[in-house]
Amino acid sequence: MRKSWAEFKAFAMGGNMLDLALGFIIGAAFAALVESLANNVLLQLVAAIFGKPDFTALVLTVNGAEIKYGAFITDFVSFVLLGLVLFGIVKVIKRAGMGNFRAQGQRECPHCKEFVAIDAIKCKWCTADIDPELLDEEDIPLLKARGWTPPEPDDA
Repeated sequence: MRKSWAEFKAFAMGGNMLDLALGFIIGAAFAALVESLANNVLLQLVAAIFGKPDFTALVLTVNGAEIKYGAFITDFVSFVLLGLVLFGIVKVIKRAGMGNFRAQGQRECPHCKEFVAIDAIKCKWCTADIDPELLDEEDIPLLKARGWTPPEPDDA
């Protein structure tokens, strides 16, 4: 029994498990904060513009069936506002230099055909300079130092 308890204690108090637990708790608190900002502040601004914060009373009746399109509009507006708040918070955190917001995904190096990060500017396998598919602001000085010119914006 003591051996099992020691194994469980090592598992539960291990670095990865504690990191995961703390991340989950902070994530839940952060989600509540963002949802509160979207619903209690921004949705109230929508209410000030349109006269009411909640559109759930809007109902269309067809052959005795109620189509509650107002509830959908309320949920949609809340979703859009929540997305905008998250986007803004991530931009502020990134600009402040906090957090690790690297692009996710891989692509092939055009020289050695090994997989590298989607925002890589140098292949980790053959060390060739490569143009990133996704460009981070902090990579621009490095790219310009090696003679890189930004691509022309599409005027389509």
